[in-house]
Amino acid sequence: MLDKRMTPAEIVGQLSDGMTLGIGGWGPRRKPMALVREVLRSDLKDLTIVAYGGADVGMLCAAGKVKKLVFAFVSLDAIPLEPWFRKAREAGQIEVLELDEGMFQWGLKAAAFQLPFLPTRVGLGTDLAELGGLKTVQSPYADGETLIAMPALKLDAALLHVNRSDWRGNIHAFGPDVYYDEWFARAAAKTYVSCEELVDKMEDHYADQAQANIVERAFISGVTHIPCGAHPSSMPPAYGWDMKAFKAYTDAAKDPGDWNAVKDRFVGANEADYLAGFGGKEAVAALPLPIF
Repeated sequence: MLDKRMTPAEIVGQLSDGMTLGIGGWGPRRKPMALVREVLRSDLKDLTIVAYGGADVGMLCAAGKVKKLVFAFVSLDAIPLEPWFRKAREAGQIEVLELDEGMFQWGLKAAAFQLPFLPTRVGLGTDLAELGGLKTVQSPYADGETLIAMPALKLDAALLHVNRSDWRGNIHAFGPDVYYDEWFARAAAKTYVSCEELVDKMEDHYADQAQANIVERAFISGVTHIPCGAHPSSMPPAYGWDMKAFKAYTDAAKDPGDWNAVKDRFVGANEADYLAGFGGKEAVAALPLPIF
């Protein structure tokens, strides 16, 4: 069996300028933030980012890594609008394709099914369709209904953070909302995963939790072990989001909002350096899960 273990730097070394990069997770939940920070430490540029966005999108926009953003929202939940994304969009620094959440999912599924588009009623009669340049198709059946043709969101690569993996790419993801990450993996030419726990063979350790394997290992190109790799986003059931860190991050975006002045705090020279600034792994592990 192929050993898919890689270092974070090796994973980012597989990426290149101008790529379309999908980032899993949802707002401030289950984001592969350690891998995003590794991208921020790199020289990558001109990326098209596809995400249900959170601080991942905001940081990449602030650092000038993003040429185009395809998104359904960019939010920190309790902080409704991600502040660094807002600054970039209001300044006209990025191209955007804004989609309804369902349209976004349909685009990932079209790419996963290797289709050019999937038809949907979502978005009809809205500015999303007009501003996004989306086309319509007519049903070939008796109903003759007009539908939006949601184009496939094909990804060159996707980044995910999961609860555990083995060296072959068998992954386990937990929590109430892991239902989109599999579509990022299926829509991508290559998917790279960071994990809280790395084991040798999943069946030897967690055979009774096979239902947590959200996507087949054939879709996983590389895995890396990064405990606390979702911080400051949440990683159920291991730890909750770090709202204190999110508030500091949000405050830093206020005028003059100079990313270069604060990036050392929110990115760090490496992951150990970054986590030390927020109390270390013990502090992250103690973060309570949010209650909705």
